[in-house]
Amino acid sequence: MAERSLLVEIGCEELPIHAVDDLARAFAQGVCAGLSKRGIAADTGAAQVFATPRRLAVLVPGVAFVQPEQRSQSFGPYVNIALDAESQPTKALLGFAGKAGVEWTRLERAQDAKGERFVHRSVSPGKTTAELVPEIVRDAVAALPVPKPMRWGDHDFAFVRPVHWLVMLHGDQVINGELLGVKSGRQSRGHRFMHPAPVHLADADSYVEALRAARVLADPAERRQRIRDEVARVAPPGCEPRLDDALLDELANLNEWPVAIACTFDSGYLAVPHEALVTTMRTHQKFVPVFELGGKLSEHFIGIANLESKDPAQIRHGYERVIRPRFADAKYFFDEDLETPLASYQQGLRDVTYQKALGSLWDKTVRVAELASAIAARLFAQGIDVDAAQAAHAAGLSRCDLLTRMVGEFPELQGVMGRYYATAQGEAVEVANALDEFYRPRSAGDGIADGTLAECLALADKLDTLAGIFAVGLKPTGNRDPFALRRAALGLARTLIEGGLDLDLDVLLKEALAQVPDVALLHAPSGQAAASEEDGNGPAVRRAGLLAELRDFILDRLRGYYIERGFPVQQFEAVAAVRPASLLDFDRRLRAVAAFAKQPEADKLAAANKRVANILRKEGIDAEAAARREPDANLLRDPAEQALVQALGEARNDNAPRLEVAAAERDYAGALSRLAQLQVPIDRFFDEVMVMAEDPALRAARVSLLARIKGRFDAIADIALL
Repeated sequence: MAERSLLVEIGCEELPIHAVDDLARAFAQGVCAGLSKRGIAADTGAAQVFATPRRLAVLVPGVAFVQPEQRSQSFGPYVNIALDAESQPTKALLGFAGKAGVEWTRLERAQDAKGERFVHRSVSPGKTTAELVPEIVRDAVAALPVPKPMRWGDHDFAFVRPVHWLVMLHGDQVINGELLGVKSGRQSRGHRFMHPAPVHLADADSYVEALRAARVLADPAERRQRIRDEVARVAPPGCEPRLDDALLDELANLNEWPVAIACTFDSGYLAVPHEALVTTMRTHQKFVPVFELGGKLSEHFIGIANLESKDPAQIRHGYERVIRPRFADAKYFFDEDLETPLASYQQGLRDVTYQKALGSLWDKTVRVAELASAIAARLFAQGIDVDAAQAAHAAGLSRCDLLTRMVGEFPELQGVMGRYYATAQGEAVEVANALDEFYRPRSAGDGIADGTLAECLALADKLDTLAGIFAVGLKPTGNRDPFALRRAALGLARTLIEGGLDLDLDVLLKEALAQVPDVALLHAPSGQAAASEEDGNGPAVRRAGLLAELRDFILDRLRGYYIERGFPVQQFEAVAAVRPASLLDFDRRLRAVAAFAKQPEADKLAAANKRVANILRKEGIDAEAAARREPDANLLRDPAEQALVQALGEARNDNAPRLEVAAAERDYAGALSRLAQLQVPIDRFFDEVMVMAEDPALRAARVSLLARIKGRFDAIADIALL
């Protein structure tokens, strides 16, 4: 029989909006994997995933009606064990034959590396797809990433929501089966309100059109596009609806037949910070905020209804009525908060626990203020215009807005409200902005803090978080990262690099760890050594160990950061091997290495450096000590040796800046470019000179020459790792 499309649809009560897409993809993958596992021919690459708030479905084209013949083989005992001296079967062979269900004389023999053994081969006709699909569907459902399974009725099974119908069609044929107490059929269901009657499916391929006729858009992509079109249709002239991807996904998973409704609110509420109004609209009500073309929030918004109403004005009035009390609350909170100076909340921070061993939010604030002040002073010493006292002051206010009424109602606005209140209360612009900016980057696509003062505060806050949480033994494990330490580590690194801040990472970590109270070091969890002077694991030792852990943790995040930007991991490791003090310096070296790797000499020079490293390691020679020794020029008489010595001298002393000066001034690209000139004489040296000469003095001179050349490269990066 010719192949036909296979449709499986699970109909249920409304699914959690944030789980719909993942469940739909996983279900489709499970069904396709089940077909492949059982050898059923199907065009799984063209499978279509369908999902609405009330259904998960997959349509797989080109599914065969039957499995191919099933061939199997099982191996039995070796001949020397299977047959006795008279070539009669032993118990081992008879047992194997009995298990296979055949006479032992019908078994075949096969040869492998250990000898000849008995083997049973069988061929059986394949099962029909109709026999196998129910099992495939059950397996796919059992493997779904259900966030919170629920039970219903008196059933002993569970699913994400109660299941009400099941469709399994192969072409126009119903596949009989049962799932979660529901028998399969060809009856789907349309829109809950506009088409409550069952939807008869003639065959699998008619699924999408049959549901569209029943006012259900089964294709999530089509539903998203309809929402975009609907929003554009009702948008007021001269305005711009802000429909981001996250809100679009939520709306698509809330509606089967979306229809946009244009709404307005009292323009008096625009006196409230627009972030609060947008949060209310977008997060709490799933409405689309509308901005004027100049970027100012307007009094318009757009709601998405799940039906075509005969009286859309009633829906509009409902949307406008439900948003009014939320906006009134926001205005009340804002007006009340403005009457209270931010600094007055500092006392209240003492009563809020940050972490048991690390103290209150005020304790954290004090630590952050100390770090921010120290960072600002160091940058000021480098000629950067930032005030240490102002940094400490901003840090002191940084968490005060957490105790305001507005942030208590809208936690998403922490930082944002601090900026508004600080501005209204006459704080300097830099301080007010820092109260919001220091949280950045808030997400993977977010930028770093804007402004040097904000960068100081951001660095201090992330340093304290990393040092403190690592100290109490709560670093991330597997996928768990409840304190968002991975994000903090990457944010710290990005702020240093993208902010152009040339600060010693180890010094920063050491200062942050010094601020961690000793009591926190005594609270290491089970399996980790707590600080104790008696066993030699005192606070100083713990802090030294934590510094190394933190540096490795930050570099691990940085590795992924650069790989995402196209830098090969070998280039990253080459720079990491020489441990640059600052991450800004790390970035400059890495970019120089990337440019060097494109030069034609790079591969041979990397191989030469690796060869030198192997020689030094094999001979047990300290590379740094050998590089510091000036080779005895009187011993290096071979023309290839002399050519290499001369090339090294020219790379250091020609009219261009000396090699050491270029490296000292961090012109790493220039330094590597000059060192690339050594490729030809190095190759000639290895071709014509025996490095490990019998004469110890000559051998030492040659090794010293090579070590000095490798040392020039190692001053920038370990090129051998390329």
